[in-house]
Amino acid sequence: MKSIFLILLTVLCAHPIYAQEVKVIDQGNLQPLQKVLIYAGQSSYSISTNVKGRADITQLKDNDSIVFSHVSYQLEVYSWRQIQALKFVVPLTEKSVALNEAVVSASKFAEKAEDVAQPVQVIKAKELAFMNQQSTADVLQNSGGVMVQKSQLGGGSPIIRGFETNKVLMVIDGVRMNNAIYRGGHLQNVITVDNTMLDKLEIVYGPGSVVYGSDALGGVMHFFTKNPLLADNDKLLVKANAFTRYSSAYAEGTGHVDFSLGKQRFASLTSITYSNFGDLMQGNQRNPFYGDWGKRNFYVKRFENRDSVLTNSNPNLQVGSGYQQFDLLQKFVFQPKKGVQHLLNLQYSASSDINRYDRLTQTRNGEPRFAEWYYGPQERLMAAYSLHLSNPTRLYDEAKTTLAYQQIVESRHNRNFQSDNLDHRTETLDIFTLNADFAKRIDEHEIRYGIDAWYNGVDSKGESENIITGDRKALDSRYPSAGSSMQSVALYLTHAWEISKKLILNDGIRFNVVGLEADFSDKRFFPFPFNQVQQNNEAINGNLGLVYLPCEGWRFTLFGATGFRAPNIDDLSKVFESVPGSVVVPNPDLKPEYTWNIDLGISKTFGKKLEIGANVFHTWYRNAITVQGGSFQGSDSIVYDGQKSGVISNTNAGRAYIYGFNAFLRADITPHFSIVNSVNYTYGRIETDSTPYPLDHIPPVFGKSSFQLKMKKFRAEFIVFYSGAKRASDYNLLGEDNVAFSADPVNGYMPAWVTLNLRTAYQVNRYLRVQVALDNILDQNYRVYASNISAPGRNLVLTLRGNF
Repeated sequence: MKSIFLILLTVLCAHPIYAQEVKVIDQGNLQPLQKVLIYAGQSSYSISTNVKGRADITQLKDNDSIVFSHVSYQLEVYSWRQIQALKFVVPLTEKSVALNEAVVSASKFAEKAEDVAQPVQVIKAKELAFMNQQSTADVLQNSGGVMVQKSQLGGGSPIIRGFETNKVLMVIDGVRMNNAIYRGGHLQNVITVDNTMLDKLEIVYGPGSVVYGSDALGGVMHFFTKNPLLADNDKLLVKANAFTRYSSAYAEGTGHVDFSLGKQRFASLTSITYSNFGDLMQGNQRNPFYGDWGKRNFYVKRFENRDSVLTNSNPNLQVGSGYQQFDLLQKFVFQPKKGVQHLLNLQYSASSDINRYDRLTQTRNGEPRFAEWYYGPQERLMAAYSLHLSNPTRLYDEAKTTLAYQQIVESRHNRNFQSDNLDHRTETLDIFTLNADFAKRIDEHEIRYGIDAWYNGVDSKGESENIITGDRKALDSRYPSAGSSMQSVALYLTHAWEISKKLILNDGIRFNVVGLEADFSDKRFFPFPFNQVQQNNEAINGNLGLVYLPCEGWRFTLFGATGFRAPNIDDLSKVFESVPGSVVVPNPDLKPEYTWNIDLGISKTFGKKLEIGANVFHTWYRNAITVQGGSFQGSDSIVYDGQKSGVISNTNAGRAYIYGFNAFLRADITPHFSIVNSVNYTYGRIETDSTPYPLDHIPPVFGKSSFQLKMKKFRAEFIVFYSGAKRASDYNLLGEDNVAFSADPVNGYMPAWVTLNLRTAYQVNRYLRVQVALDNILDQNYRVYASNISAPGRNLVLTLRGNF
């Protein structure tokens, strides 16, 4: 009996019944922090917090220096007694200067941002929630490094380094969003990404063709949606989030709910978001120098089969701009064993009809040009299966394979004023993609390689409807009505070599083949002198980068890369009205466009509290696809939509150049107060035999200044957004700059603007958060560069969030 008692006593002493668990939280929103490393200087023991922010620190008991470390938060050191006084709940404060942040988009595998020569900006879920923007387009506009053009409220076309639409690449969860009909004008597809479910957004500035292939000339926007959470033990892990939001300028009502259910091997994540936007109210404070520019003085309404022009009682209310949006996400993750994970990713986004606002403001002969002009519901369906392997083999340490299907439906509908005929043009795309990516580390070398392939099938239909009789007849389609397709296959290899602790080499190469087929055999409307157009374009792209860290705090980067973009279905085969009186016709001889880019970066960090730096870039642009005067059957004009219109075509302009810079400052002045500033400048021209001509999509100077206060349970940010002016002489009059709408018609340039904005958030308790924001405090009236709808006026945003 005595022996049994001694054995039991020994066991109890060696293994205490009550383990001491600490919980680490974000001091601002009180949410648990995962992957916080906890250790003591005099102990070799360390542990990381789990998905609930918890960790057993029993082995660190009685230490005077227990360190809590996370890449995105300020390092904190507590004694055991201090932790006891905090009741084993340790708060951490987020920092603005995060030097060792991990990025994925530069190589498709996680690596330290400090080791990547190419500029990359990361916006994480916590910041996205605090930004609290109406759409992903607005998130990009608020990033400080991307300018976003809008032709209507339900849209947003990102511009990166003077490249837009089909010349910048959008990727979601490793699957490319760019498709065969991404146009060279302004593109609205980014709103189909639900920013409320983003885990993070990474923006790569400069060519990304080596890793991502065609289209990534100006940069890559990689959207990572949240994943289901697996449990750490046998208990069911349940996480739920919900919010409701109202904004005054948008007359917005948004509701969102998501919930994750997880066991150790299987988890599910479901998300639903619905937004109802009313007509947008523009700012009331106008500079008298610009007169009534931007006012919505009239709108069209139909009474008894006749269109009538009505006077808008409030010219600042942009009648016809409202729309609705619905987003659904469902993910399942299955992890049968360590190092093997299967993921099923289902996403669906749909909008209501969205009026093309700028078209509804156009006049002709003193009357409205259109009675109706709207996009039909914009739908994006994605189903993707991914296999992630992280058990090292001889060929790889980590492998990712993704097979995805997407269906995209877009349509355009327009009716001239006092006409009974409503024209419908609809495009349906079926898209298949395959990505297989591998990573292997050999000593100081990190090798990443892979293959990707995709196929796009395009179905385009046109139909005219008599809205009185209901009769329908065939109409010319936007793209070849007999069908068209694109396909691509590519191999790539990238390599990173830590030559020394001061010098890191990044390099890579890619071989890409892109094919296109368009069937013009239907000649009912346009008897083009060709029946079939086929293209096969090959390209080899490369990049080379150096990161030099000469001494504490200094960082120099040099990055050179080539870019490649093959003409797509939209470039080569569309027929449509670009601007009033001008019609784009196909050019079967269109060739790929190429870029050669060089980046030079320099930054200095002082005491891990202050970082200042700049990136300077120059892009040589060859075979640039731009819009120029053309002809059809020997004539420089045709009758289109009842109007004699000049013929223009996409052509390879030959040579162009773009250069510019980004400068930034990030400072943690105190543990609770920080400043973030950025400014961007871009200049671009098409080379001619005489004076260089403006390249379109080149924004004026723009940037943001942010002052942030982070306290326990409370966060506030005062932000100044600004943009310089752009003269009409700097617009490309044949291109997509929309000078007729976005530049002040009286004084001939796009006015400069500045807005003052305030955001606040208060965490009532662990489960409830209240956010209040006031945007455009001074109610300024302005338009973002090349936009055809005025920006929101003074906007009060109220949000209530719940986390369970």
